[in-house]
Amino acid sequence: MRKLILVLGGSMALTIAPLAAADVLGAGASVSYWQPDFSGDIASGNSKFDVEDDLNLDNDSSISAEALIEHPFPMLPNVRLGYTQIEQDGRSTVSYGDVNGAANSEFELEQLDLTLYYEVLDNWVNLDLGLTVRDLSAELLITDQNNAANREKIKVSGALPMGYVAARFDLPFTGVSAGVQGNVISFDGDSIHDLDAYGQYEIALVQLRLGYRQMAVDYEDDNNLLDVTLGGPYASVGVDF
Repeated sequence: MRKLILVLGGSMALTIAPLAAADVLGAGASVSYWQPDFSGDIASGNSKFDVEDDLNLDNDSSISAEALIEHPFPMLPNVRLGYTQIEQDGRSTVSYGDVNGAANSEFELEQLDLTLYYEVLDNWVNLDLGLTVRDLSAELLITDQNNAANREKIKVSGALPMGYVAARFDLPFTGVSAGVQGNVISFDGDSIHDLDAYGQYEIALVQLRLGYRQMAVDYEDDNNLLDVTLGGPYASVGVDF
């Protein structure tokens, strides 16, 4: 059984004194359109489904949103809220429980993040460290095409603490920057990483961002297993006050 091997700066960031703070109260929000490729397995008991080969789940787009508040009080953490919803569907032949034959499959993943973080550096090099609590819920619904009353559901859910790190490098006087940010945890056989790299252009209060995001989830809840990877480009637009 694996033990805790990595939590990036999470609890440490909440117990050490920060090295930087915002000069004034600030806030921001953004919405992202993500086009991920989808692969991996979903299992219940002795039944395992490959999301591509067995269920033919289509790669689809995803919507993410986040909001943050930063303040000038150095001993208090800043706050970031994030939400991601992913929906996939497909048709295939399935033999599982009451479903035997042609079936419709619907997969939905939702996650809500609460992140408390400190600004360790805040100039042309920016570095944030903190801790995220992620409320994760994933559900696979398989329905018999010939008899909708025959259906099976696999659901995985839980709340997980994750380390948070974000770094951004600004090109002075241009509005251009590049950055990386992510959450990660590996504990007792479960692991999640959610990482993205991006380029950003800021004009007035508006932020335009293009990047690549990859999320991998290997998480077991009772007899249900979610072992999937999603990765692909995204575009976002936001405001920063």
